[in-house]
Amino acid sequence: MPEGGVPLSAAGSLLTTTEILRLAQLFVSQGVKKIRLTGGEPTVRPDILALVEGLGRLKGKGLESLAMTSNGIALKRKLPQLVASGLDTLNVSLDTLDPHLFEIMTRRRGFHRVTEAIDEAIRLNMKHVKINTVVMRGVNDAEVLNFAAYTKDRRVNVRFIEYMPFDGNQWNRQKLVPFKELIGRIEAMYGRLDRLTDTANDTTKHYKVPGYQGKLGFITSMTDHFCGTCNRLRITADGSIKVCLFGNTEVSLRDLIRKESTDEEIVQVISMAVKKKKKQHAVKQSVGIPSYLLQTENVSVGQQRRAYSQARLTHTDEETGEARMVSVTEKASTFREAKAMGRIVIPQEAYDLLKKNEMHTAKGNVLTVAQIAGIGAAKSTWQLIPLCHPLLLGLIEVRLWLDDERRSVECRSRVQTSGKTGVEMEALTATSVALLTVYDMCKAASKEMRIEGIRVVEKTGGKSGFWQSNENDDEGVQQEN
Repeated sequence: MPEGGVPLSAAGSLLTTTEILRLAQLFVSQGVKKIRLTGGEPTVRPDILALVEGLGRLKGKGLESLAMTSNGIALKRKLPQLVASGLDTLNVSLDTLDPHLFEIMTRRRGFHRVTEAIDEAIRLNMKHVKINTVVMRGVNDAEVLNFAAYTKDRRVNVRFIEYMPFDGNQWNRQKLVPFKELIGRIEAMYGRLDRLTDTANDTTKHYKVPGYQGKLGFITSMTDHFCGTCNRLRITADGSIKVCLFGNTEVSLRDLIRKESTDEEIVQVISMAVKKKKKQHAVKQSVGIPSYLLQTENVSVGQQRRAYSQARLTHTDEETGEARMVSVTEKASTFREAKAMGRIVIPQEAYDLLKKNEMHTAKGNVLTVAQIAGIGAAKSTWQLIPLCHPLLLGLIEVRLWLDDERRSVECRSRVQTSGKTGVEMEALTATSVALLTVYDMCKAASKEMRIEGIRVVEKTGGKSGFWQSNENDDEGVQQEN
């Protein structure tokens, strides 16, 4: 909420209940199956109960779902009647589980009224109860784990929304937390999340902490567009149709209604508007969004990689060719993560011996020792690679597993830090040393082992943002990712 609040529209400019119901009936007749009342705040309308009751009558006539997005402040007492009238889905906007921070962010009290409304929705056995959380770095991103814990005993869908630029919200790309970073944080605490199946036109990527009642969703509007499958349309409170939340083009259906246009004429205008829906949202470059965030379905991973590399050697002087350490003095500290993979291919006889003996040798468990070696190597990267900076690493994860089809030990390393330079080298070093350790512990059985495929498969953070290798689709990577 802006400090000065938001201006209220004149009552005469807003759609009346009758006008909303007429438009709803028209959209349903054209195949729309779901209607959601949003805002501002829908519950401030004095006719909200009558409106929901009228919309509920469209169920069984083509409408399959009736939803509402609310801040929850004045919702609890209205919920029983709303549900009785046909409301089956509730989205509650809640960016924090800290009552004090709630008051700072919303500029009002009422945190407990919001959570009580969520509990009431669960008690009423609503089909879907969702919590919409806009994640902002340095504001509420530390609460991601709290929200994940919130789903343990509650049948709710907590949806983390990437911070998007809108007029007046003082958007800053440094506040954007990519969804892959959020997943990494959650998995570091709870282990690997279960990936759930999404519907064809879902705007949310759904996951679940194993054993928890609720689920987690990620709305990746900035780093992984879903525009190509989005089938949402929006009607503003004053009756304009928007085919994209970010679009500037609006057509007033209110004016058509008040000019006594026929249903056929209104449907024709709606059809023309829908045909102008773009394959990606119309984010303006003027808000400062870097190109790497504007990934669309027609931009290949190879194009992203070429844009990222810039075809130059950063650790050599461009004029003299002399080696140098890259200066990070002026860089901003941000969250950074890198993942690296590799494998060691082992001849059949040695592989069978490794597997038969459950990977135990005179030196101990092979994969465990290799894992410990990889973790230690990541910490020592700056001592092994001359031009690397010493870093305080927040997470080092090294995983090794057997692949019977390849007769190999696969290795995947993930390293995180909050600093001024990336951790690709740390992830690569962890993978390399872990595989070398496997070689050392198995070389008595065979000298014909082959270490191969060591590479960075993904990185997040820094000026270049998110990057992913197009080689990240092989079977071994899929097993881990």
